[in-house]
This record gives sequence, C-alpha cells and structure tokens, in this order.
Amino acid sequence: MSDELLYEKDGHIVTLTINRPESRNPLGMDGDGDRFAVAAARINADRDVRCVILTGAGKAFSAGGNIKAMRERQGGFEGVGVHVRENYRNNIHRIVRSMWNVEVPMIAAVNGPAIGLGNDVACLADTRIAADDARFGATFLKIGLVPGDGGAWLLPRVIGMARASELFYTGDLIDAETALNWGLVSRIVPAAELMDEARALATKMARQPPDVLRMTKKLMREGMSTSFDMIMELSASMQALAHHTEDHGEAISAFFEKRDPIYKGR
Repeated sequence: MSDELLYEKDGHIVTLTINRPESRNPLGMDGDGDRFAVAAARINADRDVRCVILTGAGKAFSAGGNIKAMRERQGGFEGVGVHVRENYRNNIHRIVRSMWNVEVPMIAAVNGPAIGLGNDVACLADTRIAADDARFGATFLKIGLVPGDGGAWLLPRVIGMARASELFYTGDLIDAETALNWGLVSRIVPAAELMDEARALATKMARQPPDVLRMTKKLMREGMSTSFDMIMELSASMQALAHHTEDHGEAISAFFEKRDPIYKGR
C-alpha cells in the first residue's frame, strides 16, 4: 500500500490511516482514487477482515480538498471544466465510492478536523467516534464550490435535511459536542483514548459471525435508498442463507451450552 494511505491488519481488524499529517491530511490528491480503491478491494476480498477503522495521522482527520492546488490550478484542477469533471469522476468520486462499498462495518475515528471532503469521507463510515477536540464542517460554499463529492446525498441521510442544510448553507464548523447532539457521531472520548476506544468497538463488532455481519451491512445500506418491499425480499433471501451457515449452528449451540461461540465464516 501507499505511504499516503496506511493499511494495517491486526487480527480481524484493518486500520486505514490517511497519512499526510504535515498538511492536515488533504484528500483528492493525484492517485487517491486508486489508493482507496485498492484498499477497499483488499478489504472486501479478505474474508478474515470483519471491521475497519478509518482515521488520520497527526492532529487532523482530514482538512478536505487541497485548496492550494485549487488556487494554482494544479493536479486535477488544471485545464477546462470538463477536465476537472473527469478528476472528480475518476479520482475524488472513486475515493467516495470505494469507501461506500466497503462490505464490513467501518468506524471513523475522527481525531481532529474533518472538513469538506474530509467530513463527507467520515460520513461514509457506519459510525463515527470523535476526539473531544474534533471539529466538523461542510465548508464548500465558503470557497465558492458546491459539495461535489456526493455530500449532498450523504450528509442529510446522516443528520437530517435541516441540519445538513445549516452546515452547507452557513459553512460553519461545529464542535464534537454539537456533532454528538446532531447524531453525526455516536460518542466523544478524550483525544488520547480515541484509538483505544475505536479498537474496543471494532473488536466487539468483529466478534459477530462474519458472513451475516457483511449481509447486515448490505441490508442497511440498501435500506437507505430502496423500498420497504425490496428490503423485505432481500431480508428473506439473506436470512435463508444465514440459516444454512455453520456459524448459525455454532451460535445456537453456544446459546444452549452457555459459552462463547467460535465463528469461522462458514
């Protein structure tokens, strides 16, 4: 993996770290689409992976897009409008699509500012834990841009239309306490304890049967945009598969034998 996106596997848990701490972990740099796509494909192909933690190196989760590159029309921001569009489609959007399609639960450990694209990437996780000094913002309009990375679809589904509108239209930053009250994060912890808390939560998730863990995430993701009737059909089909897994039999046996189950992903 690239040094700019670190991939570390420990047991059933993968930690992805955006690793540009000297510049507050900007995203959308040349090659980022490939970096995140490779990481997501590696996670999905490894049936031993049961949970992912996404975080940033240093004091920021991600400050968002590279404003200096925008000012100087460098990298994906050079050329005419159609060239910039292709950078969004093939690079920035590839980050977003790759993280959205990670099949196992993903926890964003937000260790500092998560701004713009950084905030939206954090929202791609299934849940977010914030350090007590974290900050969040959807500041696209403040630099004369629209939320060009899918945030207009994603953020209202995380915190509701009214609060997403407030963040987009004002460009204000909110602190961790407000993010908790708004449902953007599920808990706040002291900064020094953030990764320990994230690993503890990931470990608890990773104890679940791995195949139904992935299927449950799939159902929840589909439930964000499909009909009730379709979810009921998908639920019946996936449940039928789950009933015939060895892990289901192990769970039932462990329940009656009053012991911890041992799941093997079969």
